[in-house]
Amino acid sequence: MSIGNSPEDERPFEDDRVEEDREEARPSIGRALQQARIAAGLTVDDVSSATRVRMNIVHAIEADDFTPCGGDVYARGHIRTLAKAVHLDPEPLLAQYGEDHGGRPAPTPAAPLFEAERIRPERRGPNWTAAMVAAIVAVIGFVGFTMFQGGDDGGEANVAEGATPSDSATPTTKTDKPADPESEPSDSAIAAAPQDKVTVRVAAADGRSWIAARDHNNRMLFDGVLKQGDSKTFQDSSKIHLVLGDAGAIDLFVNGKKIEDDFQPGAVERLTYTKGDPEAG
Repeated sequence: MSIGNSPEDERPFEDDRVEEDREEARPSIGRALQQARIAAGLTVDDVSSATRVRMNIVHAIEADDFTPCGGDVYARGHIRTLAKAVHLDPEPLLAQYGEDHGGRPAPTPAAPLFEAERIRPERRGPNWTAAMVAAIVAVIGFVGFTMFQGGDDGGEANVAEGATPSDSATPTTKTDKPADPESEPSDSAIAAAPQDKVTVRVAAADGRSWIAARDHNNRMLFDGVLKQGDSKTFQDSSKIHLVLGDAGAIDLFVNGKKIEDDFQPGAVERLTYTKGDPEAG
């Protein structure tokens, strides 16, 4: 009679060892997000600015510490938001989180810790009082406008009946006031930009893209997403810094000249422009 473990007793240990090797081959959620962020050329500050997730939470998630998220629901929301910001499919990461933390949790009430979600305004019924006031004002304005027009017509009729043709009675025609050139922004306004400043126009021509713009003092001028067809113009006394989340979708105009760089779709570009000829920094 032998003393010791039988071969059947040793098999579970071998299975555990195979499972551990499999887990080591797959990167953790935080490691996968960190690698994707670095590959996209983004810093933690860039990701935090783009997603409105605090930097300490981003650092914690990349270290696989989900405690600061405030619960599984918020952790899943942060994982989804960060994955999209670094161009990563969030579904495999969410499935991996479910495996590691016991599946999908039951819904919990919203909390202010999940900063990536905006609080929706409470629905209210129609404000009938304001609607009635607006209708009364519209009626009074219409009646006054009609009376004013009628008075003008009558005055013109009296002059026509009582006056004799003469040079002094010759009616004068009104000329349209020329439109203010500053009221219609166009590429010509960019071309006429002052030479003692740098002027940069960013246009989302081929799709939506997240952009960030800072002045020469590194103050934030804009941080958000441009939808296709939208544009933004920035001006500074010496220098403009840009970060383009999807440079392939962007058309750039610097000091009145279009930048003809061959930006690739989905590429992250960091650019700096000055008062001189367009030159990427």
